[in-house]
Amino acid sequence: MILRPRQKIFVERSVAALRNHGNTLGVAPTGAGKTVMLSAVTGALLGDGGKACILAHRDELTEQNESKFRRVNPGISTSVVDADCKSWSGQSVFAMVQTLCRESNLRTMPPLDLLVIDEAHHVAADSYLNIIRHARGLNPDVKIYGVTATPNRGDKKGLRQIFSNVADQISIKELIQSGHLVRPRTYVIDVGTQAELRKVRKTADDFDMAAVEKIMNQAPVNAAVVKHWQEKAGDRQTVVFCSTVAHAREVCNAFAQAGVSAALVTGDTPSAERRQTLEAYEAGDIQLLVNVAVLTEGWDCPPTSCIVLLRPSSYKSTMIQMIGRGLRTVDPEQYPGVIKTDCVILDFGTSSLLHGSLEQGINLVGKEKRESAEALTLTCPECGAEMPGDAEECLICGFRWPEPEEEEQESSDPSPLVDFTLTEIDLLARSSFKWADLFGDGESLIAQGFSAWAGVFHLNGHWHALGSDESKQVHLLSIGEKSVCLAAADDWLNTHETEDTAHKTKRWLSLAPTEKQLNLLPPEYRGDFWLTRYQASTLLTFQFNRNAIRRLIFSAAKEPEVA
Repeated sequence: MILRPRQKIFVERSVAALRNHGNTLGVAPTGAGKTVMLSAVTGALLGDGGKACILAHRDELTEQNESKFRRVNPGISTSVVDADCKSWSGQSVFAMVQTLCRESNLRTMPPLDLLVIDEAHHVAADSYLNIIRHARGLNPDVKIYGVTATPNRGDKKGLRQIFSNVADQISIKELIQSGHLVRPRTYVIDVGTQAELRKVRKTADDFDMAAVEKIMNQAPVNAAVVKHWQEKAGDRQTVVFCSTVAHAREVCNAFAQAGVSAALVTGDTPSAERRQTLEAYEAGDIQLLVNVAVLTEGWDCPPTSCIVLLRPSSYKSTMIQMIGRGLRTVDPEQYPGVIKTDCVILDFGTSSLLHGSLEQGINLVGKEKRESAEALTLTCPECGAEMPGDAEECLICGFRWPEPEEEEQESSDPSPLVDFTLTEIDLLARSSFKWADLFGDGESLIAQGFSAWAGVFHLNGHWHALGSDESKQVHLLSIGEKSVCLAAADDWLNTHETEDTAHKTKRWLSLAPTEKQLNLLPPEYRGDFWLTRYQASTLLTFQFNRNAIRRLIFSAAKEPEVA
């Protein structure tokens, strides 16, 4: 398995921080591949021997982590400690927190050289702290590595007592640039409430949501919300974030009265009912989900392509968590007929104005992000934690470094907040594989290794990513924007190949085609003196798989449901 370029940087910085500090936290949002990265960090530190334990709080995470770990580190043995099996025989052990934290199970734990904590924002819980204390009692020099998409900024002491620094943070902006998340299109809409919302006071953790409800939960406001949604996103799967349960209930009723298939999920919703509601939404039987701080993290439904914010957030991380529910790309084999090219964000509050637009990673008045050098770090003046040099706020305690004061902008124009002006990353140049332009028009590209191939093809305004492995079955990997399809195709190759088989820079790539290749190609290619052996190979791959490629692409193009 091959890591993406940004994943390699994350791993290098994490390993360096662990060796310098003995602990570190890595922050990576959904789509970054944090399981792959934590596996690579573990493999790098166990290269000369030693023992590691990777903690997770859900069965499916334990299974997922062990499966991906084996792909990244095929030479390192693994075992599992959970309710069904309690084996420390592997060099890397995958453990369920709820099982390991019991005293009887802790007594069987051997000395560890590395303790990895997945979803590390849970680390302040007693179960995690008991495991960490026990591991340090057995080996005071044990390294502690945490990975999370959502650092717990509401508890200044919770993470700080374990992590003294943050090694690296992959931003949502980077994943949008690289094609691993879809692009957001943000609208800030003032329905006559922004002036009042700016006056709402902050509590210890967030804005006073009771005060927010008084402002937002009014029949004319709810009607205006429904109207704007119908105009800008009425055909999209949508998640709505509200301030309180009462607010959410009225908003859900407003959408239902407008003929929208809407459902409500709150912290009080029984688990069975919640599960049924979420399953119905994922199946498309429900179009719009209204919630109160329930779907902020730990849940994803990729067909979601609209997020409605009816509450402000005092932390940018909370805003990113909410918006992140709509940025996942869609697997066309899992969701046939759904094409997702972007996500519409309708912000009826002040979050986007307060924290800035995700589109540019800077605020609306143009305050540039700090330039960061490779080794530059910042020390938080509130909690003392070390942050990456380009941090805008402390990922441990939430302290925000002050920016120069700028004149506040006000607008009631519900037009897009800003255009998406990010510089597109050249995925072809960064790929570990050589991509061949099959017909010279830039609309059919293929790359291949020894075990797999992948291609991207343009038809009827959409790009399509396809790939095949040793099974010879061709899979439809993605449909939508070119960057998203290139990312899916490149990830397919990275998953099925190794650094040795990537061969992007191998000398033989530029050699002349073999006689056998020329005999298999159409006559028009036999007189092409610029044709290389690798290009001939990709042309033959397309030729041998043409029928499957055409069938999948044309089938996907028939009356697609655009998310």
